[in-house]
Amino acid sequence: MPGDNAVLAAGAGVVLCGPVAFALGPWLMRRIPEPVLEEGDTKTPYAELAGQGVATRAAYWCGGLAAVAGGLLGWTLGTSAGLAAWLILAVVGSVLGYIDMRTRYLPSAIIWPSYAIVGLALVAGASVSGEWGSLRRAAIAGVIGFGAFYLLWYVFPRGVGFGDVRLSGLLSIALGWLGWGELILGLYGGFFLGAVIGVALTAAKVLKRKQLFPFGPFMLVGALIGVLAGQPLENLYLG
Repeated sequence: MPGDNAVLAAGAGVVLCGPVAFALGPWLMRRIPEPVLEEGDTKTPYAELAGQGVATRAAYWCGGLAAVAGGLLGWTLGTSAGLAAWLILAVVGSVLGYIDMRTRYLPSAIIWPSYAIVGLALVAGASVSGEWGSLRRAAIAGVIGFGAFYLLWYVFPRGVGFGDVRLSGLLSIALGWLGWGELILGLYGGFFLGAVIGVALTAAKVLKRKQLFPFGPFMLVGALIGVLAGQPLENLYLG
């Protein structure tokens, strides 16, 4: 169901997120540091994604994805206290998703600062709305999500990268603010979606067994699905 003032919030999501991601994506790609690779590993340099001749492609992808996500988030959340944090995530997620699809790496130089920015947005939202319980749940959810993915990485490091672990905590904080139903569907729905598609691509020999798989985009899509459908599914389950 649409949130309060859904049309206004959806329009704001499109207008704000699209242009910001359009400009921010290539700018970040030119400036973030390269990760330290293990021996034998290679990757496309981040700066090359926004190099001459391809910057426009990166900008349009980031801007388009952020605009779509921002519009859907605005429509669903309306002018609620958590909207600002999710619009920030729409911008950050579009950039991270594009980078991961092209390089199979999620840069910590973008993820770690996003914890602070999203966290501050949620604190501000709680201060305005008085939803301190939601903020407390968000913090607990962040620990749970990060811990669960850390365990997966520890047991199966070739299937889950540590960038995915970092991203899981960020998404869990934002999903936890909304509710436990959103957290469960958003986080583990994304994991299931990525696992199924990864197995299918490996079986079809599109990917090699030991080849890194860009899991971040599926986590981001899963989080968006969690926002859109988590509460209705929780209500259905609880009757």
